[in-house]
Amino acid sequence: MTLSGNQKRQMKSAARLYAVQALFQMEHSDQSIDAVRAEFEDHRFGAVYEGEEMAEGDVDTFRALLEGAVESQVEIDRLTDAALVEKWPLGRIDPTLRALFRAAGAELLAKSTPPKVVIVEFVDVAKAFFPEGKESKFVNAVLDHMARAALPEKF
Repeated sequence: MTLSGNQKRQMKSAARLYAVQALFQMEHSDQSIDAVRAEFEDHRFGAVYEGEEMAEGDVDTFRALLEGAVESQVEIDRLTDAALVEKWPLGRIDPTLRALFRAAGAELLAKSTPPKVVIVEFVDVAKAFFPEGKESKFVNAVLDHMARAALPEKF
């Protein structure tokens, strides 16, 4: 079966959302990256919960974000801290947003996706987690700062 460009984009978007969830789960459960990766790939991608079918995620994107976030966490956290104001160090940020910044940071550092695409995609992820809040604007500002610091040649 050949996927259309739109289906591939949707699968990558779903993989980004799953990566944020997986990073959040790793932080709160002390599960290893291997255990969480297997759980998501075996049980979450395309699963049905309460009659709702979950999106099928792009496995390669999911793995790249998860592994990149773990391998480069110190650098990503440093970029995130630099983008936050002094009164809001990374440790005070909502854990879902912390996971989001780590997944987005991994994609920015991989340099395989244009920074503006990464920002738009992860702002959409923030809207999925916080549909009523101002978090999406906050995420946009922080990721823009992170992207400019990590990839100044792209701006």
